[in-house]
Amino acid sequence: MSKINFVEELKWRGMINNIMPGTEEQLNKEMTSGYVGIDPTADSLHIGHLVGIMMLKHLQRAGHRPIALIGGATGMIGDPSMKSQERVLIDEPTLRHNQECIRKQLAKFLDFDSDAPNHAILVNNYDWMKGYSFLNFIRDIGKHITVNYMMAKDSVKKRLSANADHGMSFTEFSYQLLQGYDFLHLFETEGCRLQMGGSDQWGNITTGTELIRRINGGEAFAITCPLITKADGTKFGKTEGGNVWLDPNRTSPYKFYQFWLNVSDEDAAKYIKIFTDLTQEEIAALEAEQAQDPGQRPLQKRLAREVTIMAHSMEDYEMAVEASKILFSNQAKDILHKIDEQTLLAVFEGVPQFEVSREAFEQGTPLIALLTENAAVFPSKGEMRKLTQGGGVSINKEKLADPNTPVSTDMLLNGKYLLAQRGKKNYYLIIAK
Repeated sequence: MSKINFVEELKWRGMINNIMPGTEEQLNKEMTSGYVGIDPTADSLHIGHLVGIMMLKHLQRAGHRPIALIGGATGMIGDPSMKSQERVLIDEPTLRHNQECIRKQLAKFLDFDSDAPNHAILVNNYDWMKGYSFLNFIRDIGKHITVNYMMAKDSVKKRLSANADHGMSFTEFSYQLLQGYDFLHLFETEGCRLQMGGSDQWGNITTGTELIRRINGGEAFAITCPLITKADGTKFGKTEGGNVWLDPNRTSPYKFYQFWLNVSDEDAAKYIKIFTDLTQEEIAALEAEQAQDPGQRPLQKRLAREVTIMAHSMEDYEMAVEASKILFSNQAKDILHKIDEQTLLAVFEGVPQFEVSREAFEQGTPLIALLTENAAVFPSKGEMRKLTQGGGVSINKEKLADPNTPVSTDMLLNGKYLLAQRGKKNYYLIIAK
């Protein structure tokens, strides 16, 4: 067993909302298997999943065995907890694809492949639910939990009061029984004694502990984490563009890094405890630095570093840091030629873009013609000449001396982009087609 006390670790990190009596004693007594359920409705996790994943990561660091449960069966129904409407249902081929993608992402946080006794395992509740007939389920499982017990759950009460006109489908109502059965199944097959999740899952989790007690006479435990919000009360993990995904094709490592770098001071102090495995002493030292010189933002920088390396790689982190310098650094022209296309487009997302025939580059069109006739970066050649003389025009972050300089394909970034800058803040992306 590790020297880390799992419950104490979660407490100082602010990651415990509810804990069932006897949980800490169980964890101190022996290596314990604990699981978190993950919804497989997309082929990537997003940062909203990271709280549960970090709970599993800390569990493994403390010498216990993490189980990641892909909710294939329950994902086909949708959890009503705190939701105002039913989920879109998914088919099995999509489910299997999503599961494989999620496993690869989880492997960056958890040890699945070593021969350590507490190596992580991945299970999918579809595998034990797909052959379980409805008649057998209501006979074997349904008879142990009363409707009164299920109706008393907050998730059910809130859903019914919020949807008085439409009610709640039997499918959704049965969700807590299915999740409860998952816990029972893992208790029986994997010796799993602990389930963890967000605070909105407490009702579903305790249905599982109750099933285990009534059917097996066994004892199982529960820990929930507070739902993470931003300091301003808005939902964590959402941006104007939607979810912040772990898949680099959905959210580039640069944008992922920028998300963490730009959180408020208050949120950075909270998130660095939840989303990294830095020690209490390391975080206290960073907090002291932040208090001394908030402008340097050491908490945000370290948070962004740790999470980006964990979710992506050191190379992706270094690329993101380099890319962040493009708008301000003296070495920007060198960095521009090093970064990949995805990062380049992420850095200059939202800037005006112009498509220009590749022939213009092959034929050596003068820049003054390219940026006035082919692409309306400047309203007139006269204005471009005047601004160039004053040092106000840059191409690929290099000051332009002569507006008649011919372009060439060698100038193109990633073989297809030219970055024009007018004044200090106006950028334009020319795309050679």
